[in-house]
Amino acid sequence: MKQISLASSGFELVTKRTRKRVFLDEMSLVVPWRELVGLIHPFAPTGTGAKGGRPTFAVETMLRIHFLQQWFGLSDPAIEEALHDTPLYCEFARLDAGMARMPDETTILRFRHLLEEHNLSIQLLATINATLIAKGLMLKTGTFVDATLIAAPSSTKNSTGERDPEMHQTKKGNQWHFGMKAHIGVDADSGLVHTVIGTAANVNDVTQGHGLLHGEEVVVFADAGYQGSVKRPEATGVNWHVAMRPGKRRALNKNSPWGSLQDKAEQLKASVRAKVEHPFRVIKCQFGFTKVRYKGLAKNTAQLMTLFALSNVWMARRHLLGAWG
Repeated sequence: MKQISLASSGFELVTKRTRKRVFLDEMSLVVPWRELVGLIHPFAPTGTGAKGGRPTFAVETMLRIHFLQQWFGLSDPAIEEALHDTPLYCEFARLDAGMARMPDETTILRFRHLLEEHNLSIQLLATINATLIAKGLMLKTGTFVDATLIAAPSSTKNSTGERDPEMHQTKKGNQWHFGMKAHIGVDADSGLVHTVIGTAANVNDVTQGHGLLHGEEVVVFADAGYQGSVKRPEATGVNWHVAMRPGKRRALNKNSPWGSLQDKAEQLKASVRAKVEHPFRVIKCQFGFTKVRYKGLAKNTAQLMTLFALSNVWMARRHLLGAWG
């Protein structure tokens, strides 16, 4: 009879610290779990319920599973299977791989609906940011604002025969895009997101500009899509530095002293404003979020808030690990 290898019996002698394990170990240390669990716990079901049934899973376990979905782009059925197939995920979620019962996709879906029903995603972002502010990572004296397009399925080959009515198409350059927009306000010093707004793709950036401010900043940097922000009725008197429209900048006479000076000023504004692109890079490239997962703006905006909250933790992880090391 073939002898069982120690490698398959749970007594591995060598365990390679993969990038995924390092990532999850870091997130386990830097995410403020106690504060987040305390936020959700008053709304979470407890015990076995009035009619009996199976006991509920711990709030922290369900929150860890929810975050795994965001980090690795897993649907409810996919994360259920991953918990059975990937011991590392069970370890991160504080689940015993040998236990008789694992959270199924319905349990995971109900936890997400719980967060959506009580608008807890925006509070998750606020709670994480409060932790970062306490660590001195957000100064609140300046804000960068920007927006990015998030694609939605454009096919009508579905049960209703139509696209999501809350999503719209817009033209960027010479291409048409169907989906939504993620508008963010970013702290000018740290590059961390403090405000998130989700809209249909055809909503003009300038209409959301003032909604992305927290009210304490004295200066705001924005691209050319926010031209006219100072003239809007909701203008708060903040000093706006908005990029010149691309066509106007191309028309500058860079050989003249004034044209050269204007072009250098635009280069300087662009270099300062570059920090606003980092959170977009994290959720799209690091977390793999390139297309909406749900139907409707409310659910997708809630996911965006969670993603940007987690991107803040990821971007600040070295500072947090150094502070706690």
